[in-house]
Amino acid sequence: MRVILICHSETEALRRAAFAADEPLTPAGVAEAASVTAPRAGRAVRAPSAACRQTAAGLGVEAVEDERLRGCDYGRWRGRTLDETLAAEPEAVRAWLADPAATPHGGESLAALGVRVGGWLDDQDGTVRALLAVADAAVIRAAVVHAIEAGPRSLWRIDVSALSRTVLVGEPGRWSLRELGR
Repeated sequence: MRVILICHSETEALRRAAFAADEPLTPAGVAEAASVTAPRAGRAVRAPSAACRQTAAGLGVEAVEDERLRGCDYGRWRGRTLDETLAAEPEAVRAWLADPAATPHGGESLAALGVRVGGWLDDQDGTVRALLAVADAAVIRAAVVHAIEAGPRSLWRIDVSALSRTVLVGEPGRWSLRELGR
């Protein structure tokens, strides 16, 4: 089985390098999504966010919403940049960066994100040869971390840009990274 993960197009948070919130694409993001040809797949799913919904539409793909692909919940940090958050809550940011199970923002931990996304990936039954999933960068990072059996702290060491394509191949419990950020 092949799982093709497409990162949603540009949002204001992505442009500003801020913690993601459920926000629409920027006008440039809408245009960019419409200019990309979607890879062929037997089935398409997407995260419930506005950005993923708009990206799938721009790609011309009818994608079914999958709640387990929702972006990481950054709690009260949503919409703020890391620098802004670090200035306001330096100890909380340090704790969050040091411990993947930490949730000083009141949202979801990176460890919990990894478990959720890894569970989604391992629940794929292989009834289609190729699955297209439109998701945000943190979800795609979590899928890669799960596939290569890396620890949750490595999540931020993977660069995923807007509209990039990441491909995983294999089957539940045995995934390989074929392409990253193409």
